[in-house]
Order: sequence, then structure tokens, then C-alpha cells
Amino acid sequence: MLHIRPMTTADFEHFWPTFQAIIAARETYAYDPAMTLEQARQLWLEVPQHTLVAEEDGEILGSYFLKANAAGPGNHVGNCGYMVSEAARGRGIARQMCEHSQQLARASGFLALQFNSVVASNAPAVALWQKLGFEVVGKLPKAYRHGQLGLVDCLVMYKWLGELEQPKLIGRKNIEAVVSRKRGR
Repeated sequence: MLHIRPMTTADFEHFWPTFQAIIAARETYAYDPAMTLEQARQLWLEVPQHTLVAEEDGEILGSYFLKANAAGPGNHVGNCGYMVSEAARGRGIARQMCEHSQQLARASGFLALQFNSVVASNAPAVALWQKLGFEVVGKLPKAYRHGQLGLVDCLVMYKWLGELEQPKLIGRKNIEAVVSRKRGR
């Protein structure tokens, strides 16, 4: 059974071969393929608000992070990144992590999730995110230098998670009680 839990520094060292293989392939992440273990650990584990691992029988099969997509007035929109080991692909790990991340995002106060740069040639990821309710809201032409395909498009994908707060409506009789001051006799 898959267990998703917070990542530790020791977990990242076990996850590092997966991380390194994914960035070296230059097919899905715009991270420097020459990134060191320490740089990767800081980027994936220290910067985000949450970083989790998906493990089964003590083996780390994948990981994801959750952080604010922007600061200040935009900090109600979260951003995630997901990586799954090559041996675990096709087993629904990314789906389970994405579903988990949406629950964690809501619990953390995020009202939406935005994926800033989904490589368009990554058809399995694009299809999965769409199945999970994410919409393509933008296309960045030739924004990624793919390791095999050359320049390919990236997609901005977005999903609203929360409900807008509706203003509380009050009846005419209650307006006076809310806005008028008590008058002395």
C-alpha cells in the first residue's frame, strides 16, 4: 500500500538518483542537469512549504512539493512538482500524489493550484492533470529545450480548489440593526 508522508533529509538522499535521472533526461523539468545533490536538496526539500514522499514497503517511489506560486496577493495559489521513479511509472503514483497534494493544498489555505510549465510533449502528465480537473490556460511556444525533441511548447495548467466567499446578505429589517446606532432617550 502506498504511504505518502513528509520527506526527510535522509529520504532526499535515497530520492536523489530519481531526481538526477529526471533532470538529466531533459524531458520534463527545467532544472540544470548539472545540479548538485545539495542544490537539488535545497530546491526540492527546503524551499517549498511541504515536500512529501510516496513510499511502499520502505521504497521511495516518488515525491512532490507544494509551495505558494507567488508572494503577497498571489499567495492563495499553490504550485506543485511531482517526480516518480522510472521503475514505478504507470502504477498510478503520480495520480495519488496529485490527489493528495490537492487535499494538502486546501488544508494549507490554497484556493487553486497552478502548474507553470508543463512540457507539452509529456502527454501522460498532460492527460493525467486534465483528468484530475486541471485546465490548460496558456501555451508558451518553444519554451523548453527537450533533450530529444528540441524546442517544444510548455503549458500553464490551473485548477480552482476553493469556493469564493460570498458576501452575507441581510434583509431590510436587519439593516437598521446592523448599521444604526443606539440612541439615548
